[in-house]
Amino acid sequence: MSYDLVIRGRALVVLDDHPPTFTDAEVAVLDGRIAGIAAPGARLAATNVVDLAADEVLIPGLVDTHVHVNEPGRTEWEGFASATRAAAAGGVTTILDMPLNSIPPTVSPEALEVKRAAARPSVAVDVGFWGGAVPENLGSLRALHDAGVFGFKAFLAPSGVDEFGHLDAAQLDAALAELAGFDGLLLVHAEDPGVLHAHENAGGPGYGAYVASRPDEAEVVAIARVIAGVRRTGTRAHILHLSSAAALPELRAARAEGLPITVETCPHYLTLAAETIPDGGTQFKCAPPIRSEANRDALWQALVDGDIDLVVSDHSPSTPELKFAGDGDFARAWGGIAGLQLGLAAVWTEAADRGIPLERVVNWMATAPAAFARLTGKGAIDVGRDADLVVFAPDERFTVRAPSLLHKNPVSAYDGASLRGVVRRTLLRGGDPGPGRGETLRT
Repeated sequence: MSYDLVIRGRALVVLDDHPPTFTDAEVAVLDGRIAGIAAPGARLAATNVVDLAADEVLIPGLVDTHVHVNEPGRTEWEGFASATRAAAAGGVTTILDMPLNSIPPTVSPEALEVKRAAARPSVAVDVGFWGGAVPENLGSLRALHDAGVFGFKAFLAPSGVDEFGHLDAAQLDAALAELAGFDGLLLVHAEDPGVLHAHENAGGPGYGAYVASRPDEAEVVAIARVIAGVRRTGTRAHILHLSSAAALPELRAARAEGLPITVETCPHYLTLAAETIPDGGTQFKCAPPIRSEANRDALWQALVDGDIDLVVSDHSPSTPELKFAGDGDFARAWGGIAGLQLGLAAVWTEAADRGIPLERVVNWMATAPAAFARLTGKGAIDVGRDADLVVFAPDERFTVRAPSLLHKNPVSAYDGASLRGVVRRTLLRGGDPGPGRGETLRT
């Protein structure tokens, strides 16, 4: 038999239903899918054969389930062409787009179709869509679910944009009850508005003051509210961008109880720390905030222990004018980290320093997010799955230069950082990514 493509070398493959393991192999691709995995020396025939270099490994394309593309409406912040080009450069072959900060937000089937129409001509990788649960569309979430969104995002505190309102306690319960009727999934930005209000301050350039304005308590209180709602309804819920390790004990207890709650964290919480963020450094501003070194260590331990399920970017860019508004005033600058292109390298750099193997990083950033989103064809090098593949040089180092990144705006919290791990080639269904090569996905 002849295949379209065979890649030979060290690959993180699934063999005999065991966890993926790095082994010398020949990976065969036919019609965009992985059609065979053979031992080295099999000399599988193909139209194209690629032999990996000695310093390269083959890993599955990453699945990033937390990306703010912002198109249409705020395409000057980011857009499908630039975001998916950056994703491919960072080894990400599938993204799920958040329902804000686009205009209109994805809160109705009509708005979803506007989003799809904007995406189709330009996406370089595969793109799916989350819907939004906002006060105005409660009671009509099923229609958006049936239109193909993967789940629903809700804020428990103000989102930062007027067109995407947050849910109060009663509305959170209503959303959970509604989603329980069709096995829906609620993604929650879990910060408590009462706690945030009580800790408001005058802002300014001091990073410590910004962290104090969004304390651990805000996450702990909000997550407790979500857990209580899940306990009442049985609805699947997911905690977005966990920043505070103080919330872990209650999450562990809820999961031990059998409640269907999953948890993510992000590269910036795992690789950066408050102690090293300079005053006025609003490129580091995000919500919830980057916290202390000790907190970062606790998040890593939770990942290793299985208390956190996945690592995704929360890529949330803006223009430099918004990101540096107020000349370093954390109260005025837009909050969000643009990290889609750098997530793999950032997490792998820190993981390697901690003695954590690459296969675990790939699980947190590819296999686990694919399983979470029920993308059964993604996330692993396994026969029958999409041939979304990344040629990765894990030991090569590079220095981040923000202007050279493919995000639309040259702002990065990693500017000047020395990172480990270079994506040398990304394949989407066995071919090179490019405008229009990606598909718009639906459940």
